[in-house]
Amino acid sequence: MAATPSAGIDSLGPKLPNWTWQQTMLRIKDPEASLKFYRDYLGLVLVDKIDFPQYEFSLYFLMSFPKGTDYKYEPGSEEAHNFLWKTNGTTIELTHNYGTESKEGPVYHAGNAEGDGFGHLAVSCDDVYAACDELEANGVTFKKKPDEGRMKGLAFAYDPDGYWVEIISRGSAPNAPKFSLAQTMMRIKDPSKSLAFYVDQLGMKLVSVRHFGDFSLYFLASLPEGIECPDPATPEASAWVKETLYPSCVPVLELTHNHGTENDADFRYHNGNTEPNRGFGHIGFLVDNIEDSCTALEAKGVEFQKKLGTGGIKEIAFALDPDGYWVEVVPRGFKVPPPPK
Repeated sequence: MAATPSAGIDSLGPKLPNWTWQQTMLRIKDPEASLKFYRDYLGLVLVDKIDFPQYEFSLYFLMSFPKGTDYKYEPGSEEAHNFLWKTNGTTIELTHNYGTESKEGPVYHAGNAEGDGFGHLAVSCDDVYAACDELEANGVTFKKKPDEGRMKGLAFAYDPDGYWVEIISRGSAPNAPKFSLAQTMMRIKDPSKSLAFYVDQLGMKLVSVRHFGDFSLYFLASLPEGIECPDPATPEASAWVKETLYPSCVPVLELTHNHGTENDADFRYHNGNTEPNRGFGHIGFLVDNIEDSCTALEAKGVEFQKKLGTGGIKEIAFALDPDGYWVEVVPRGFKVPPPPK
């Protein structure tokens, strides 16, 4: 059964679980440069734009769709807002704080330095080599090209802010776009605690586990009811992610555990929201009933960066996962508050 993100633009498709992974947020310096990279070069669709002049920032939401999907809503329109806050797909949320585009040099920290938790985004495609040639012809630079390093056949490109974007292969499918959003990678200290949070409390499915000499990878996804996957510990599960989820534009949350960190009481990863490591912001989920969902998390001892009813936008909350990453909680069908007059 294909795990398509929606049955159509105006349909939510199969019944969703209460929690669905809806976004990964990155701060960006220059929206024009970032849109050229993610929209024009990678082919992601700008599904919505939300301006908050009262807070001096704008949000740009992009996602991938199966080939042939006709997205007609104008970013910033009520129709686009309605789609964004009801989708069962996953977006990249690019946050532009006004004025950063005029600053010299890098503004945000891209991750992957010592102690950083955020690793990268990833997109999948049919031919990594041809895709990288095309990106390079457009002026994109690379951390790693497909034939460099120990792992051949995959690459890491730099986006305009220096964030790493992994380029990986997938199973071929007639309805797959040139690139499909495939992964968000975050490093975790203790997989037992992280899996208890994301699987047991947020309802994600563990779809694949891969163990290596000194690290392990845990892949999770928000799947509609009726989608079954193989035993995550088997090679068949890894193939299923590559051949079923990626071509269907269903990304996974890749949790990377470097062995031994769980035994160090003082070890912490930077969560991306404090200087000088500010860049990656959070991941976010839609829920059916935000009051009940936040109450359930509090009952399990989950702490909050921002509780429901506080701050500037009172209708949303930010929980903290076991590593201190911010997890935005947004009610499904959220109505964007209008700017003050």
